[in-house]
This record gives sequence, C-alpha cells and structure tokens, in this order.
Amino acid sequence: MKNFIKKAFINREYSWLQFNERVLEEATCPTNPLLEKCKFISIFTSNLDEFFMVRVGSLLNGLALHPEDRENKTGLTPTKQLELIYKHTATLYHQRASVAKSLLAELKTEGIILNNLSQRTKITGKRFEKYFQNTMLPLLNPIILDNKHPLIHLENLKMYVVLHLERGNKNFFGIVPVPDKYDRLITDQSAKNTKLMTAEHLIFHYADTVFNNYKVLSKTLVRLTRNADVDTEAYSIDYESEFDFSKVLKGKVDARKKLQTVRLELYNDCKAIKDFLCKHLEIAPHQCFEVQYFFDYKFLFSLDKYLPAERVPLLKYVPFTGRNVPLSKPNSIIKSIFERDIFLSYPFDSMDTFLDLLDSASTDKRVVSIKITIYRLDKQSRVVEALRRASRNGKDVTVIIELAARFDEENNLHFAEILKDAGCTVVYGVGNYKVHSKIALIVLKNEEKISYITHLGTGNYNEGTSRLYTDLNVITADPKIGTDAANFFRALSMGEVNVNCSQLLLAPITLKEGLLQKIREQIALAKLGKPAGIVCKMNSLTDMDFIKEFINASTAGVKIQLIVRGICCLLPGVSGKTENIMVKSIIGRFLEHSRVYSFGVENPEIYISSADLMTRNVSKRVEIAAPINSPLIRGKINKMLEIMLADNEKASYLTASGKYIRLKEPGKSSQQYFMENAV
Repeated sequence: MKNFIKKAFINREYSWLQFNERVLEEATCPTNPLLEKCKFISIFTSNLDEFFMVRVGSLLNGLALHPEDRENKTGLTPTKQLELIYKHTATLYHQRASVAKSLLAELKTEGIILNNLSQRTKITGKRFEKYFQNTMLPLLNPIILDNKHPLIHLENLKMYVVLHLERGNKNFFGIVPVPDKYDRLITDQSAKNTKLMTAEHLIFHYADTVFNNYKVLSKTLVRLTRNADVDTEAYSIDYESEFDFSKVLKGKVDARKKLQTVRLELYNDCKAIKDFLCKHLEIAPHQCFEVQYFFDYKFLFSLDKYLPAERVPLLKYVPFTGRNVPLSKPNSIIKSIFERDIFLSYPFDSMDTFLDLLDSASTDKRVVSIKITIYRLDKQSRVVEALRRASRNGKDVTVIIELAARFDEENNLHFAEILKDAGCTVVYGVGNYKVHSKIALIVLKNEEKISYITHLGTGNYNEGTSRLYTDLNVITADPKIGTDAANFFRALSMGEVNVNCSQLLLAPITLKEGLLQKIREQIALAKLGKPAGIVCKMNSLTDMDFIKEFINASTAGVKIQLIVRGICCLLPGVSGKTENIMVKSIIGRFLEHSRVYSFGVENPEIYISSADLMTRNVSKRVEIAAPINSPLIRGKINKMLEIMLADNEKASYLTASGKYIRLKEPGKSSQQYFMENAV
C-alpha cells in the first residue's frame, strides 16, 4: 500500500481496488440478508472483471505508447502501477475465497449445497451424469491442439476446460469451450436438500470421458480477460469527411473481441497447462490467478427459485417501491411544474413522475418540441416509446444519443435506429466529447408565447437503474434555465460545445472553472474569519486541480466534507495540508450515484451534476452542473447531505494512513432513513 500513497495523494487504481473491497465487505455484513450478501460477491467479481478490461487495459495501452509517463498523483509509471495492481489483486482473490466459503456454508444451512469439484471428487446421484450425457455432451465441441491445430481464439470472459493429454509417446492439449446454450445451474434435488452444480464444473468433472482415447495428465478450468479499452472517447475523426459514426463504432466494439489478454484465471494451478497458455497468449505468470470456487457469481442471483417460497422473502431485502411525488395539480403534471419546481430523489421517489411528464408532453397540443440527451437506456425503454409517440404526433423530437457509452454501445445503436425510423432527429454526440449530461427540454407554445419545462438530473434516463441507483432530479419551468437548455441543444445540434448560459455550468467550457471559483469564494470567506464550508458528494475525485484547491481550502481553514463512493485520490488528515478534510464512502443497498456540490454554511449554494470531479468529466465530456434555485428543494438536498454525513452504519472513513475504517456505531443507514422518511 505504501507505494500507492505519496504525501496527500492516493493512486487512482489502488483507490478503486479499495472501493471494490468495501463492496466485498457487504457480502459479510450481518445486517444484510443472505441472498443480498450473495449479490455483493457477484458485484465485486463483475467490478473486478471490468477493472481489468478497462483500467488495466488502459495502463497496458499507455505502457505500449508512453512507457516513461508517470501518473500525476504518486509519480508511478505504467509498469510500476501494473506490478502493484497484479500483486494486490492476488490478495483480493484470497479475500473473495474466504467470503465464498462462508456464504456456501450459510447456503447449506438453507438446504442448498453448491458443489465445486476437484478432480478426485465423486458425484453422488445419477442426475448430474444423466444431464451431462443427454443434454451437455451433444453440444460440446472438444478440440485437440497440436502443430496442425494451434490454440484457438479464446473469447473474453468465456470459460473453457483445458486438459493436458498423452497418447503413445506424445503430449497434446485438449480444450472444451463451455457452451452458454443451457442453464448455468444443474440441480439434483432430494428430500432433505438441493444439490446444485454449475455447468462448467460438471463439464470439468466429466471431461475425461470426452477424451477417452487419451490419458489425462491434468486438467483445469480457465477464463481469460481481454483488454476492452477501445478508446472511443478520444477517437479522432476527420469531420470534413463523409462517414457514419455508428459503423465506425461498431467496428471498434467488434475489435474488443481480439485485443490482448490482460488476465488468466485457472481453477487449479496445472503447470503444464499454465505454461502452454502463457506462451500462446503472450502473458506472464504474474498475470495468472488461481481461482477457488467460481470464476463469477452471477448464478447466485437465481438461487431463490431453488429455495422454499416461504423462505425467500426472509433472505432478501424487504421489497421497496419509490413513492409517487404528490402534485400540486393532481390532474396535470405540466400545470404542477408551472406552479412550482418538482424534486425527485431516486429510488426513494419513483421515476414515473418524469415518465408521466414525457407521456403528457407527447400528446399535449401546446408542446411543439422535446429535446433530450441519452447515455444509457433500459432494454425496454418507456422513454423511447414516449419520444416515438411525440414524433408521430407531430412534435419536433431531437435526441442527442451517446453511442460511445462504454459497454452500452450496441444498445444505443439499436435505439438510435428505432428513433430515426420514428422520425426523430438523432445526433451522435459532439466532436470528440462524450455527451454525458442528463437534460431534457420540453418547449411549449401558446399563441406567440414560448415557455419551457426543463429536467436536469444526475443519472441516466433508465427505468431499471432508477430503482437501484440514488440520483437527484429537478423539473423546473424557470425561464432562465429553459433558455440555457434551449441554447445548449441548439449548440450541440450544430456540433458546438461553447454554449452561452446564465445559469448552467457546462463542461468542457465553464463547469470546471465555475466550481473551482466556488471553492475559492469559501477560501476568501475563511481568510476573513467568516464561516466557510464545503460539502460535496460524488462517485470519484481524481482531478488534480480540484484536489489542489481542496488542499488550499483546508489550509485556509475551510471545513470540507466529502462523500466519495469510489475513487478518491485525496488523502485527508495529513498534517499541514488536509487536516480540515473528511472523506467518507457509503456502500449500501442502492448504488450511490448522485453528485451534489454545496458551498457555504448557512443557506448554502447547491449544484447537482452529471459530472464527477474527474479530468475526463470536466475536460473531455459534455456535462452539466445545475444550480438549485428553489429554496424548498435546496433545503431538502441540504437535509439529505446532513443525514448522509451522520451515517455510521454503511459508511467507511478514509484515514490519513490510506486505509478505510468502519466506526461500527449503532444507528440507521442514510438509505434506510430515506426509504422510511420522504425528504
């Protein structure tokens, strides 16, 4: 850990690994029901997969292009960062194995036995053997590797059984891809319990019979991870040339399948197989990890169907549905917004209020246009249906859709075509900037008078994640905000990012300097001996300009409280630098996703934003920070921040040593409070 920390700074990649450890901790938390703990170990594993695909992939790309470059927090080169990451990751595998062992024991008490086989384990019962012979074997495509048949292309995150074989005086390698054409879990139920086995373990166990003409010297399950850092964000295009960016992007997404290997996982450490794969995949032994139990834990999400129906509710969180925010004009959401701003806090408030607004706008005769930015959508999107309906009803619908939303590219390409077919104007982002802002504008015309309804939020227009992520939203008829929004969409439709706004702060032009200036104003107050304070909530803090300004504010005596869910490259509590800074992270039932920037002590100035304080957000993306002009909503958000700052149940505090600690004081989590009390 020592190498990852320097003065008041923490290496970005290490800070992310610490965040994922906090996710894994939730899989051991005694207050979480068993099936929810199972979900956390699965999320931890999926997070780690993405970390290797994207962050480790990015470092390897950097190593190839600029091997001597040093990151700006701790001065580490790509080589040194990779060395430390691989070393630290080995400890995470041991931690996960310990958690998995505990969860498997708890599941056993509920009557579920999850088999994970060694080569010598005997299988009791005929169900597994019969399933393998009748259902699996016909779908298997075993391959013998020799000089005429070199190593096949191994797909990213796909599982394979690899065997070291012998026949006569020659050695061979056999490989069996694990098909995804059948259920991941196979069951053998008895009166007392339910025995479950994953498809890959069943194939692993019976793989010897597939190669019955060979002597099996050793065998293992393997899964490799490929670099997925196809840099669409910085993809340079000649915009004077004719091209279709959707086709360009599809080619880049397809290229992910063939990129270099960044990690190899093996179920057991068979030296001959490991050496063979390392040679042909061109990876080093330190990039290999021995996995106990399972490569991923996604199948744990389906365990409830193997449990008695009466037990399932006791092993899960109590179901929760966000409230429908009461409207001042119950029969008209549009009239309600013109009377006063509406505040929505997902998932504690339902997204239905916003969706109802879109539905109303799609049929309201006063509405002449709807404009919206889209980054990630639900697979079955009510937003898209409302936009299509509006277009069919003669509204001018403009959709700025970000095709380069990582891992959602294909979904966005699909919806872009649907919206175009419906007659909507579809714009694929702006230049080399990702459009990450969350804004929708409804323009109404009453005779010659134009009025606006603007939605501004911190999260995606995604019905699914609105029930799982915490995000803040404001819907307002403020004409100044509406004018800014109209200017925003007009500029982006013409490929411009330099927008004239009186209220909104926009990246990459005014957001960064605007928020930095707010910090400097608090510094000036502190130097005059006046009350000064800053409270910020975000997902990540990595930008050096913000970090340095927070340090300046701390040394000036400004009290700074930071709620940073994930990466935080600023170390609090360092003598003479960050003594006035507190950093905490909240990991709970819902993914903390809202970004709030609050400046001042009494009646603070508050912005909500789509942007984290990361260089990519404030300099390389189109983002929005919106002021909260309504005193009522400002008070609600301020109250929410106070409750989160008091949360010692689901919060970890970053210490000056670089470690996160849990206070473990009795109390109620902030998320639980918000579920029970509408703020």
